[in-house]
Amino acid sequence: MKKKITFVIGGCKSGKSNCAVRLAETYRVRKIFVATSVPFDDEMKDRIARHQAERDDSWKTIDAPVSLPETIAEHGHEGNVILVDCLTLWINNLLMMDEDLDKVAGKVDRLTKALSLASCPIVLVSNEVGAGIVPENRLARLFRDAAGMANQKIAAVADQVVWMVAGISNVIKGDA
Repeated sequence: MKKKITFVIGGCKSGKSNCAVRLAETYRVRKIFVATSVPFDDEMKDRIARHQAERDDSWKTIDAPVSLPETIAEHGHEGNVILVDCLTLWINNLLMMDEDLDKVAGKVDRLTKALSLASCPIVLVSNEVGAGIVPENRLARLFRDAAGMANQKIAAVADQVVWMVAGISNVIKGDA
């Protein structure tokens, strides 16, 4: 099985997660779903349950709200396909631990290294954050900056980048 890094990016509710699941399911191997969300409230618990219902029992789920590079390093050599959903929640979790953008950038660099060393296909999901307005508060601006930086670094190492708009996938890098 050929290693391929696919990055699925788009706005909120653009169909990113559904697209990523469909892409990952084209591989006939063990499928690992790496979840980065932390269910802080009932709405988020419901959202997570809906996402889980979209996947059948062939998926193994690993919760990695902050340990994403380590999780990829640990499971990227098992002949699996790994789906990471999503990078923006991971960035949020990192910023909640430490608002230092240099530290976040270091974690993103560790993620890109783990991606380069993995031998299995990996699909990553993220929100595009640069198409909106400039946020009014410091933490929101830090998040936008960190997510934009992470998206650029992941897109640079990805073999394929898919831009989602209104449920329609558009390949903007790599083969369709």
